[in-house]
Amino acid sequence: MARLRREFISPDPSRSFRLLQTPHLEDVFLWHYHPEYEIVFIDGASGNRHIGEHLERYEGRDLALIGPFVPHLNFDYGVSPDHEKIVVQFREDFLGTGFFGKPEMSAIRQLLDNAAGAVCFHGDTLDITGEMIRQLPHLSAFKQLIQLLDILQVMDESTEIRMLNQSRISGEQEFREQARMKRIEAFVATHYREPIAMSAVLDIINLSDSAFCRWFRKLNGETFTEYLNRYRIVRAKQELLQGASVTEACYASGFGHLSHFNKTFRKHTGVNPIEFRQMSGPGKS
Repeated sequence: MARLRREFISPDPSRSFRLLQTPHLEDVFLWHYHPEYEIVFIDGASGNRHIGEHLERYEGRDLALIGPFVPHLNFDYGVSPDHEKIVVQFREDFLGTGFFGKPEMSAIRQLLDNAAGAVCFHGDTLDITGEMIRQLPHLSAFKQLIQLLDILQVMDESTEIRMLNQSRISGEQEFREQARMKRIEAFVATHYREPIAMSAVLDIINLSDSAFCRWFRKLNGETFTEYLNRYRIVRAKQELLQGASVTEACYASGFGHLSHFNKTFRKHTGVNPIEFRQMSGPGKS
């Protein structure tokens, strides 16, 4: 599986943000993150929207706002070269520290807070905002900045919006719980390919078996086994998207038996691994 890469982004020389127009990365699997917000608009293509743990198919066109440090795959990976893609990347303070704290910016500030994990748009919002984004490369630098603020306002006022990758841990929860969960996430990310004994998990957070089970379900709404299987399925999807066979994806993502992998994959995605590969692009079966 490709390693998660940190992308280092600099604003364009004439702008306080970065604007990319159809960079033609159809053959590049770029699983990456960066501290900037990112608006992605793609038209004339059908592909996969893979942001954090969220992965689904888009058809024809797509529009998303991705928060800082959220891992994501380039939307144009594996699609037809005959498409249009525009990406806008900007830091939270690209207009100065405290700009989005101004009273006039309170609504957009809420949009950015909601987009901490990522949001996508559909319906009229996709049509209207998509056209506004398409105009950006043809405007002067000053008008691009005004247009970008107008785009964020249209996004904020939209009801045609869907949250992606909502955090499992709210900011109101105690730091101890966050720290525990981060240790578990780091442990799973390191060892998901191996058989994981519950005793090893308990050792890193210093809870009894019964206390851990109650705490984990209360915090996450699922058991640790369900969480682990869901994590492994996300990894299996990544393997399949990169051309791995079903058997290769099974063992690379930590499943010990192909039958269990197929059953769990269908439970989480609604399709079996072969059907997923056929929907997601060419490769070996």
